[in-house]
Amino acid sequence: MAPLMTSTDVGADASFGAAATPTAPAGFGVVVESCPAVGCSDAELVAEIAEIERAVRVARMRQLQLIAEAEHRRLPSEQGARSAQVWLQELLRIDLSEAKTRVVVARDVERQTSSYGEPLAADLPATADALDDGAIGIEHARVVSRCVRSMPEYARVHHTADIDALLADNARRMCPRDLAKLAERIKYLLDQDGAYRDEEAQYEARELHYATGRDGMLVIKARLDRETGAKFVEAIRPLSAPRPEADGEKDPRDAGQRNADGLAAMVDLVLNSEQMPRTGGQRPHLNITVDFDDLKRGLLLGDEGMPGTLQATEQSITAENVRRIACDCEVLPVVLGGDSLPLDVGTAQRTAPTHIRAALLQRDGVCAFPGCDRPPGTPQAHHVTHWIDGGPTTVDNMIMLCGHHHRIIHSQQWRIALHSGRPVFTPPSDVDPSRTPRPGGRALPAAYRDTLRDLIPAPRAPEGIA
Repeated sequence: MAPLMTSTDVGADASFGAAATPTAPAGFGVVVESCPAVGCSDAELVAEIAEIERAVRVARMRQLQLIAEAEHRRLPSEQGARSAQVWLQELLRIDLSEAKTRVVVARDVERQTSSYGEPLAADLPATADALDDGAIGIEHARVVSRCVRSMPEYARVHHTADIDALLADNARRMCPRDLAKLAERIKYLLDQDGAYRDEEAQYEARELHYATGRDGMLVIKARLDRETGAKFVEAIRPLSAPRPEADGEKDPRDAGQRNADGLAAMVDLVLNSEQMPRTGGQRPHLNITVDFDDLKRGLLLGDEGMPGTLQATEQSITAENVRRIACDCEVLPVVLGGDSLPLDVGTAQRTAPTHIRAALLQRDGVCAFPGCDRPPGTPQAHHVTHWIDGGPTTVDNMIMLCGHHHRIIHSQQWRIALHSGRPVFTPPSDVDPSRTPRPGGRALPAAYRDTLRDLIPAPRAPEGIA
């Protein structure tokens, strides 16, 4: 590991060339490279990475002391800056927020001397000591400073030393994020009124905006108070969990895609809830208009066809996706005149009544697709032979699918058949060149008996009967 060279003085002509011995102010560390990284052993590599971080932190503490002294000498105003933060931002070419942090922390960890030359403790002495040791970084010190400064006056007077000592000690073992959580707990303990006001302010600042982007996707931006935010996280977390591995392959979706799918599943659950307020006697639902003849033709991928219209956003949607959605929905026939005004409205035809859905759930579980491990969300009833093509709405012509696999069935053109009451899925050739059928659905007691028939012991004859 490269040695750490320090000195108590730096001359104006100090050189840091290869043959020179570097010097630095007290407390300022300079790491001298002893060998290329590729030549280090594993232990040396780890040790030098840690040592460089410690040296950088020690150097940062030295910089904070210099920033504080520059303020005392009024260097920022003398050089035309309107504040120390702006002066530091321009000097170091850093963001203003970072410059503000360094100025504030510099004031809190500065060690001054009295008019008699006696050393005075810093406002946050424990934090200053930890910075001196290189045990913590400025991010940790910022957390301590913010916690103390956010306290009411009476708490600062009586508890600053305790807060400083507690947080500085834990900062030596915690990352700044975890330290910030601990600091928040301290605030909730010592300033409950202030914490309550903060929560009320967050509630007043709540907002959610949504708009349709130029590409047709809905863009959502929200800031939620902590209570609502916690509810959202609890609701979406199980819905956005990675799907179980299939044939050794992990869920290909990234975190953003999983969250989007989780939100879609959450919306499905809400729309299917009986507790949703009704408008015009109907629960909230997805309204799509489409020409019935186009829908009935059973369009496959790539076929020509008139798109449908999503009434909520007035956006177009392909006939193929309308066909998928129509697998488990209510269809309301409306006869339009030449001016597209309604002339007659028929009654809704639900493709999967409650009693059939109950039977399908009993047979298939949440999703009949092979290997699907009961994914979250509202299951959708799929017609093996589509009802538009004359397929009946019966248990023998329907299976339950999760939203993900319902989309897969339609987009990849899987074939489905029911054998002895159990669905069998045949993949397309681009998924499985051999197109080997795969049994799906929930295992039935009858299937268990057939599988285990040879293991069932033969019944014993009653005693006394040959």
